[in-house]
Amino acid sequence: LPESLRERAVEPGDFAYASVRSGAMRGGSPGLVLRPRSVREVVDAVAVARAHPDVPLGIRSGGHGVSGRSTNDGGLVIDVGALDAIEVVDEAQRIVRLGPGATWVEVAAALAPHGWAISSGDYGGVGVGGLATAGGVGLMGRAHGLTIDSVVGAEVVLADGAVVRTSATERPELLWAIRGAGANVGIVTSFDVAAAEVGTIGHAQLAFEVEDVAAFVEGFGRTMEATPRDTTLFAVLGRSGRDGAAMAQVYGVVESDDPDTIVARLNPFAALAPLVGQRVTLATYDEVMTVGDRQPAVGEPMFRSGLARSIDGAFARWAAALVESGSAPWFQIRAMGGATEDVAPDATAFAHREARFSITAIGRSARFDALWNDLEESMSGLYLSFEQRTDPHLLERAFPPPTLARLRAIKAQVDPTGLFRDNFFVGTLPAAASDAA
Repeated sequence: LPESLRERAVEPGDFAYASVRSGAMRGGSPGLVLRPRSVREVVDAVAVARAHPDVPLGIRSGGHGVSGRSTNDGGLVIDVGALDAIEVVDEAQRIVRLGPGATWVEVAAALAPHGWAISSGDYGGVGVGGLATAGGVGLMGRAHGLTIDSVVGAEVVLADGAVVRTSATERPELLWAIRGAGANVGIVTSFDVAAAEVGTIGHAQLAFEVEDVAAFVEGFGRTMEATPRDTTLFAVLGRSGRDGAAMAQVYGVVESDDPDTIVARLNPFAALAPLVGQRVTLATYDEVMTVGDRQPAVGEPMFRSGLARSIDGAFARWAAALVESGSAPWFQIRAMGGATEDVAPDATAFAHREARFSITAIGRSARFDALWNDLEESMSGLYLSFEQRTDPHLLERAFPPPTLARLRAIKAQVDPTGLFRDNFFVGTLPAAASDAA
């Protein structure tokens, strides 16, 4: 190893190994974990990976990743958690430079004194790096778009060790790829992100006992689409009520400090089923972005992901079959649309701009797989961060053909040997096709 990496490198048998071997949702047994503290050390770590091209390679920022691709068995992990700086670089334009190892609860806390926020998932313990390169379906998404929609520049270490900057005017194709497929093109060592002015907001948590799951699911989708974009709510369903009855938790944000407006937005949702619990507060975004203790993966639940244009009766019936089967203890509907839908499909590598809902389910049985496959037929896309399967055909669900072709052309230029291949590897175009593209 280069001298710069030796002191903090971790391998099996080291005291620190237990704390770095796994992610939040997947156990792992990597052969070596490198923990660079600077861009220069990231370059050194990439050189180590390049010298061992046949070894699995995981890149980790915050370590929460649901997909599990930030760890492996017997391979190399480059953990950039130490690159966690948060810096305001342009006060007037609200541009913030974020290290990939910062967590979103830390970002929210740093921006709160300015009255700013960045829509960033629903859990503060997630690292900046994974979310800001895959999408970021967050609690203010309908008002402010995906997290990647606020990324205006980045610094990247490429597979050959080059350190480059990208923006709308400097290597714009690289920025396009980072926003939705960043794991394929390099290791981002900092992001320039445009924050939004966000003051006090309504934070809602509602609990329901659900007798008719299909009616609830369809009603949630219909109500969400009819609600102004200042409101973004997520719903989680599972069979955990009395006598195995289905329960639903609806939570999210109304971007308003007016109690009457908040109540008006929430009342149609409260009417969907018997309400058995509610908590609605005025809060700042950093108070919403709370974080619990991260425990090592136990049992390694399998996550499935899909994107839906809308929630109709057929979708609702398939969803109800999955929830009522008991094979999916967690079934989540995340609202999208609004500002997310305003962005052109070809503006970023996340192309599914027509999707108004992101769907996630957890299960570990053949019955779960069969029921999910039925539901999947009614969806048209996939969100990388919530998908643990590695089947090559899933690329076609994650990236429409024009997007995938463009990604492969970029991949052929910046990573022709496929060094970064362990997180939804897009492959590369032949050199002639790449040049033509």
